[in-house]
Amino acid sequence: MLKRGFDIAVSGLALLLLWPLILFMAILVRLDSPGPSFFLQIRIGRNFRRFRLWKLRSMTNGNSGAEITSGQEARITRIGGFLRRFKFDELPQLWNVFCGDMSFVGPRPEVATFVEQFRSDYEEILRVRPGITDPASIRYRHEAELLGAAPDPVKHYTGVILPDKIKISKEYLRSRNFRKDMAIIIQTITAIFRRDKPISPSPSML
Repeated sequence: MLKRGFDIAVSGLALLLLWPLILFMAILVRLDSPGPSFFLQIRIGRNFRRFRLWKLRSMTNGNSGAEITSGQEARITRIGGFLRRFKFDELPQLWNVFCGDMSFVGPRPEVATFVEQFRSDYEEILRVRPGITDPASIRYRHEAELLGAAPDPVKHYTGVILPDKIKISKEYLRSRNFRKDMAIIIQTITAIFRRDKPISPSPSML
């Protein structure tokens, strides 16, 4: 109850305060390239319920529905690169949090294709609401660069990165509490503005 109360109160306040900024960035997205300002994608949430995840569009229209993004892809727009760098493209997910589809902290929601490949693992993970951030998100904040360096990005994601994310998510779930969630939020904000190099998967995954 404390976690959900925090999610409702903070996401509601953030939406009230940040809607002018979100609107401004949505206009920039529209002016930068043809297509809608927002990108919606079906993700799998708590108890395997499907929901629409909101983002500011960061790719050229028609390519923004890709399941993974690798490297400095040409389909990423100019404003999209900026939005991704500072995670501004994820601000519309405040609405997902307010509505109860997501939480501020929890395992990142995946698309159905990947969830089905690891369904037995997600039986445990999807007992909770997915989140905007979690320990795996912090570790893999440079995921696109790691995938860009792989010969086969999809194979590398499903064979190396996603299994490691699942492992990290399970570890988080076994020790999660409100204080730890607050620490993860602070770590996420700090990581956004920290310039560092991509971190490879855990040694156990190699």
